Amino acid sequence: MQFPLTLSFKKIALSPQITVTDAQGQLLFYVKQKLFKLKEAVTVFADVEQTQPLYTISADRVIDFSARYQFNDTAGNPLGSIKRQGMKSIWKSHYEVYDGEQLVAHIQEENAWIKVLDGLFNEIPIVGLFTGYLFNPTYLITRPDGTLIVRLKKQPAFFESQFTIEEAEDINETAELRTVLAIIMMTLLERTRG
Repeated sequence: MQFPLTLSFKKIALSPQITVTDAQGQLLFYVKQKLFKLKEAVTVFADVEQTQPLYTISADRVIDFSARYQFNDTAGNPLGSIKRQGMKSIWKSHYEVYDGEQLVAHIQEENAWIKVLDGLFNEIPIVGLFTGYLFNPTYLITRPDGTLIVRLKKQPAFFESQFTIEEAEDINETAELRTVLAIIMMTLLERTRG
């Protein structure tokens, strides 16, 4: 993948849609989440027409704050998983990324106060419309030892959330793919914010 990547999330669409493009503007992934699913299941496509499925992301249980989401290719081969850390995520979003059962990365917000301010101002009539432009979280994807590998930064926007995914350290293709799939799922889970 050619970094930096751009992840765009349509906020006003009936069902959430995400596109991921590379530094050249080439579409890498497209996701359109189905509404009203008790057990989360997401298909990642290579095209907007949704004719070329690449990966699936599925929850290990029905609606749960600490569910684990497994990534698989179209043949069913596991590529990794992401799990929200329930109570830790109330104050500051915190996810763990796994390769099988091995913890390989953490995803955490850089500044928890942005989440608090976004939540408060979002509830104020009219002012709440501008939170997507004012409060822009940054997420740090680190190895278990704390080494930064990827930074995900939200760009100011009103009707579409746009994130920049920057690689801070060279990682292999499998780790890149696992990280981007984890970011896609985290974005879907955190979609109500900013």
